[in-house]
Amino acid sequence: MIVKICGITNAQDAAAAAEAGATALGVNFYPESPRFVTPEQAYHILSVVPEEVWKVGVFVNEPRERVETLARELGLDVVQLHGEVPEWPTGLRVWRAVRVEPGFPTADLSDPHVEAFLLDAAPAGVWGGSGASFDWRLARGARSRIIIAGGLDETNVAEAIRQARPWGVDACSRLERAPGRKDHIRMRRFIQEALAAAREGEQTC
Repeated sequence: MIVKICGITNAQDAAAAAEAGATALGVNFYPESPRFVTPEQAYHILSVVPEEVWKVGVFVNEPRERVETLARELGLDVVQLHGEVPEWPTGLRVWRAVRVEPGFPTADLSDPHVEAFLLDAAPAGVWGGSGASFDWRLARGARSRIIIAGGLDETNVAEAIRQARPWGVDACSRLERAPGRKDHIRMRRFIQEALAAAREGEQTC
């Protein structure tokens, strides 16, 4: 189970998330986000992240060249792409973010360029971090790898995993004490709840 903490804006939160057992951390390069970081800030943040924790760069409507350049310079393991993708980056692992609405055809999600699809319920014009959730049952039975995002915290992530059986989960705004500042206690509980639910699912399969 991939347990990702997104919107990391400082090294202290990154270190705390990794120590708590997160398997992936996200840094956001979208300038309009309250969790935006510059490449220089991202370099400092990611320098404290252990090698085994995946480093994910979040991009919105970015040209392929910039995605590839930052991934190379910062040593990103994955690029998470929101918005339009006119050209797919080459030689990179891609998580494609898609907005979920009622009746969304999750079973039809498929693309050879994509390692996983990140499902979010953010309203139009908002690229993640909205705190909105969707019917997690829509994700069950998908043929592609699915990461559940949006509205997850320590109180509901176990139920989301039980309903959707996703490849991963992703939390951001609902683990914060202020935009871009994580609550370490809630973050630790979220990771513990997610990993426990994943183990429970493995035992019942």
